[in-house]
Amino acid sequence: MIAQALAFLVDTLGTLLIVALLLRFWLQVARAPFNNPLSGLLATVTDWGVKPLRRVIPGLWGLDLATLVLAWLVAWVLNIVLSLIEPRLVLDLAGASLGAANLGTSVGLAAVAALVQLVRLFIYMMIAALIVQMLLSWLNPQSPLAPLLDLLLRPFLRPIQTRMRPVSGFDFSPLVLLIVCQLALILVVGGLTRLALMLF
Repeated sequence: MIAQALAFLVDTLGTLLIVALLLRFWLQVARAPFNNPLSGLLATVTDWGVKPLRRVIPGLWGLDLATLVLAWLVAWVLNIVLSLIEPRLVLDLAGASLGAANLGTSVGLAAVAALVQLVRLFIYMMIAALIVQMLLSWLNPQSPLAPLLDLLLRPFLRPIQTRMRPVSGFDFSPLVLLIVCQLALILVVGGLTRLALMLF
């Protein structure tokens, strides 16, 4: 029971750190202004690892690869630590049974599971951003969070909006993107999970 509680605590804290790193990377890709409170918070929480890693991993095409690599490393270590805390626990970072038989398999499996975890968490973050954006558009369109969400989601919504015009004044592109995200969870994350199971 204590091992399960410890595993839950480690998993929760590790996942929150991974989400912070992914969100920092997403904000950088979207060229969000750094003066918003969210960017400042994410920098405070993640600078301890991102700044030293930037000395080793350079950026590429304006992308801060150090942030993305650190997110993958944290997910990888988290997966290994969880398997050591409670060996009977299944490595579920990829959303499916990815148990490990020995340390070598566990380390390799944790690396693949970490990649799947990043993809899955990013899709969940996009779904959450879409839901918050839809709620704000109905309840509080003038919210200071609205422009930031629009900046993050615009690259994903624009291709849908160009092919699908509003119907009677209603924009259904967020609903279409939600469906696409759910399909990505099933097809992409499911496919990567099956690949991991085949490899290990």
